[in-house]
Amino acid sequence: MAELPRVVVAAPATGQGKTTVATGLMAALAAAGHEVSGHKVGPDYIDPGYHALACGRAGRNLDPHLVGEHLVAPLLLHGARTPRPADVAVVEGVMGLYDGRIGGAGFSSTAHVAALTHTPVVLVVDISRSSRSVGAVVHGMATWDRSVEVAGVILNQAGSARHADEVRSAIALPVLGVIPRDASIATPSRHLGLVTAAERGGSAAVVARLAEVVAEHVDLDAVLAIARSAPPLSIEPWSPSPPVVEVRRAPARSLETTTSRRPRVAVAAGRAFTFQYAETAELLAAHGCDVVSFDPAVDTALPAGTAGLYLGGGFPEVHAADLAANTPLLAEIREAVLDGLPTVAECAGLLYLCRTLDGAAMSGVLGADAEMTDRLTLRYPVATATSDTLLTRVGEEVTGHEFHRTTVAPSAGPTAAWHVDGQAIGFASSTLHASYLHTHWAGHPQLAARFAEAVRAHA
Repeated sequence: MAELPRVVVAAPATGQGKTTVATGLMAALAAAGHEVSGHKVGPDYIDPGYHALACGRAGRNLDPHLVGEHLVAPLLLHGARTPRPADVAVVEGVMGLYDGRIGGAGFSSTAHVAALTHTPVVLVVDISRSSRSVGAVVHGMATWDRSVEVAGVILNQAGSARHADEVRSAIALPVLGVIPRDASIATPSRHLGLVTAAERGGSAAVVARLAEVVAEHVDLDAVLAIARSAPPLSIEPWSPSPPVVEVRRAPARSLETTTSRRPRVAVAAGRAFTFQYAETAELLAAHGCDVVSFDPAVDTALPAGTAGLYLGGGFPEVHAADLAANTPLLAEIREAVLDGLPTVAECAGLLYLCRTLDGAAMSGVLGADAEMTDRLTLRYPVATATSDTLLTRVGEEVTGHEFHRTTVAPSAGPTAAWHVDGQAIGFASSTLHASYLHTHWAGHPQLAARFAEAVRAHA
């Protein structure tokens, strides 16, 4: 049985202040001396960046679609004990409490994750445009699904003490805090959501300000009491230790016989590449790789000894000029990838491997060009592998998500990475896998195993 005090921060709808309150709550608890583990429902990469600043440890994602229902609670426990044991976990929800995958009857919603992890919910409600009607909203949220425990409410954007008292009088649940209107703590947005913590100047100061606001206006002891009411979890934490999976058709060679050093995987980071799951690096490390980061906008060469390349998600369209100006690195990456360097590229990584991005020269590994559009692509598909490639075996299915406003032409190479909804997407070979699809390797550990094996072979 695993004891973990924990609470989910949810809301009736998006735009209520979940990220503000959840991040502020994490930071306030950390400032009060607690070891806090921050988590986010869904595939979101941006909010965990703020959680990492608040908690001083990696932000983690909990997504039943990407990893399967059976791994949600184990991943929560893993995140709460890595790199050191936490005494409380705060899970930020997504959209409205019961909003999940379209057509999925609430699958992958905040409520779904709260039920899977047996975690009580604190509801954040923006009261700026209502008063007693908030009571009806809270009542509905708390009684809609009896498997979800809504244990308290935080009122956000209160206009005055009198306004807050009127709302409080209509709510049967404990009101844990009232946060007044304060434009100075708003987080700026752009075409795909909030501006990332890595790109926003003064992010640490913003998080510190959130901690002050929450500590002043929210009863932290009452929140902790709710977190400590969560029952023990009778499951084992997830582990990145390699499972027994088929990685290549040839017999796998042991680390001792293939190399005297751990083969190095270079992972893109910096302001243009901020999206990746913490478990990705942990899986690669568990498979014997040395994971190091580099900044494609700044570093003029790959890390010495690079035997594998991982280009994750981010906003290369925002930083295209800086990426294009770094011609020595672009040339090195083009030569290395075309020469067989095992390379995985997801979304932003796909754009970086194109010839151009909105007219700016990229690495030119792929015979394709990318550009911004007005159309948002957002889907959570099941993708099917078209053939045996660096990562996949023909016919294999994985769950993933896409979230972008760019398009790539052509959309697929001679060997496509995936078939999604009847469409071939991405570019793949025995040494390259590039597409818009984001996957969570904790849910599909064979992908990490195959990549690590290719890296060892290349080294």
